[in-house]
Amino acid sequence: MPVKVLIVDDSGFFRQRINDFLSNDHRLEVVGTATNGREAVELTKQLKPDVVTMDVEMPLLNGIEAVRIIMRDNPTNVLMLSSLTHEGAQVTLQALEAGAADYLTKDIRSWINKSNLMQNTLVERVVALGQSKGVRRKPAFATRPLKAGATSSIHTYGSASSNLAKKIERKPTELASAKPVVSKPGQVLGHVKRTSHTASFPSNCKLVVIGSSTGGPAALQTILTELPASFPYPILLVQHMPKTFTSVFASRLNQQCAIEVKEAEDGDRFIPGRALLVPGGHQAMIESRQPDRVKILLGDERLTYRPSVDIAYAAAAKVYGNKVLALILTGMGADGADGARLLKQSGATIWAQNEASCTIYGMPQAVIKAGLADDILDLNDISRLLTSGGK
Repeated sequence: MPVKVLIVDDSGFFRQRINDFLSNDHRLEVVGTATNGREAVELTKQLKPDVVTMDVEMPLLNGIEAVRIIMRDNPTNVLMLSSLTHEGAQVTLQALEAGAADYLTKDIRSWINKSNLMQNTLVERVVALGQSKGVRRKPAFATRPLKAGATSSIHTYGSASSNLAKKIERKPTELASAKPVVSKPGQVLGHVKRTSHTASFPSNCKLVVIGSSTGGPAALQTILTELPASFPYPILLVQHMPKTFTSVFASRLNQQCAIEVKEAEDGDRFIPGRALLVPGGHQAMIESRQPDRVKILLGDERLTYRPSVDIAYAAAAKVYGNKVLALILTGMGADGADGARLLKQSGATIWAQNEASCTIYGMPQAVIKAGLADDILDLNDISRLLTSGGK
């Protein structure tokens, strides 16, 4: 059955544009449109769509308030559309707090461009959300108390592989030539370990590297807000987000976490109790001559993900080897699978989020099907195990 979609936008241009994009794909069926939040709430109840595309600024009831009501009364996967600005990033995070599953930036130039990039991005995002199992029945990005004195205040895509990976030391299986993880229906690649109830924090850990995409902001907040200020390991975070969004997201997390969270800058040190978030549009590297510092490079525009989990994993494997604890969390696609191969060859420990707690299972599934995950864990178990490692 096709994925049923409700389009919500007060702009006639965007309603028509979204409808045109979605209606051209046989996997999708537009079941209705709404011009404000009140209509969105009512039509979600009546039409029971699988996915709602939701504008933010609308009359009568804005998108954020509409999401809150929808998630309370008729939980549904919501894809927010917001501007690529500092204010837009703040509003997007508020929408994720309200329970939205994902977002797309609403840059008019991309939407009127004659290329199929925006159409393909929108369609694949909606299909993935519509086919995902389950919907969170509470806000996906729970509100946490801010640090004392704090005040309240996500994909860039290219088309080709990059030579940036060549900066990474060559391995028998290397990033530049590694084949993507692909499986046919019913096919299982490698050994798949069942969800673990005996996982433990690796005793030799020196660096924690976490990769995530769709659903990642909520997952990262769930994990990081549980860590004590005394957490004895540095953390490198790779979340698929534009530059404007990563700066706001890092600031928000820093306000809510006991550990320090900051958007990474070139030369920042890996310090226990600090999480460095790779800025959007950039890549994170680690050099053997300065293993205690992160190197931030402008991302090659031909590379699909900027930042890339694969590149961060590979860099960590090269310098830290078996002293890395790598987490692969919710997200579309297979970013992280090739880098996980290098980590596995180096003896690192790899945890993958289980399907039940993922918004989109793609990235963890790719690592699991390739037989690279040491343990498959529920998001809450990941938080517990990381916290236990900090004691």
